[in-house]
Amino acid sequence: MTQIDRKPLIDRLATFPRLGLADLPTPLEPMKRLTAHLGGPRLWIKRDDATGLGFGGNKLRKLDYVLHDAVLEGADTIVSGGVVQSNSQRQVAAVAAKLGLACHLAVYHGRLAPPTPEYETSGNAFLKPAVRRAPARRAMDRRPQCGHPHARRRSPGIGAQAVFVPYGVSNALGAVAYATTISEIEQQAALSGFQPAAIVHCTGSAGTQAGLVVGAAVAMPGTRIVGIDIDAEPARVRADVVALARQAADMLGAGFDEAMVEVVAGHAGPAYGVPHEATIEAIRLAGKSEALALDPVYSGKGLAGLIAMIRQGRWRNDEDVIFLHTGGAPALFAYQSALGI
Repeated sequence: MTQIDRKPLIDRLATFPRLGLADLPTPLEPMKRLTAHLGGPRLWIKRDDATGLGFGGNKLRKLDYVLHDAVLEGADTIVSGGVVQSNSQRQVAAVAAKLGLACHLAVYHGRLAPPTPEYETSGNAFLKPAVRRAPARRAMDRRPQCGHPHARRRSPGIGAQAVFVPYGVSNALGAVAYATTISEIEQQAALSGFQPAAIVHCTGSAGTQAGLVVGAAVAMPGTRIVGIDIDAEPARVRADVVALARQAADMLGAGFDEAMVEVVAGHAGPAYGVPHEATIEAIRLAGKSEALALDPVYSGKGLAGLIAMIRQGRWRNDEDVIFLHTGGAPALFAYQSALGI
């Protein structure tokens, strides 16, 4: 008879060291006014926009773990890639500044036409250090272009010991890092006296959802993890989540069932990085009802998907649903003339 490993998630995670860059745990707060506006279910928000450095965001959780060994082994430079308004690149740059490391960012141009005149100079672009232009690549190729996360090499003109951070900080260790969110929610929800029916979030580079899925399988098996595709590539996103979740589950000694991965299509608008009417409605509602700043590329589309599912009757009024705020508010300034708010 096979013995089931019932080791708590918090104990599994304890074997993975972190640098302590992110301000954790992040708050879990009720959204009473938005709940009343939508007519249920009871809505909560997990504030991973409040992780600290450089305006915060979900990538700081991953960087905390992904960079640990490299920093201890003497890395002097961080290299990464992303689009013009990349939240990930902003957080990589913030971490580099905090640690006193050089930072080299390759910005992929051409994935979308600039939606506003201020797109390439405001928002996240304004907050990043000098960058290198690079042609856009297909979404499925983004992580390989950035190299292995633990690869350190002597690179003329870059740094004696450079560490390469993957697109979105999404790799197996990044997914393990993001399982810490479930560990926090498990305790916070218990203190508030509820068991969430679902945790809803925007999903793109896959590492965040992979960590949530694996963490929930261990600590919150009754909670469904629902990813809202914001890349307009749901099949690719789901395949990446499955691949990373399998690797993260192996690292944590946990089970994984592909059926646990749910990626919801239809809320990305016309394309990645292009806000549509539902996105703008979600941004307005979050601001007016809960004083929350959501961005038009990621969190705004994630909430738009949640609102649509509530209106479709996905959950009962007496159920509790958590929306994960992944950050990204600086991008609002790069899109302001396109939002009309």
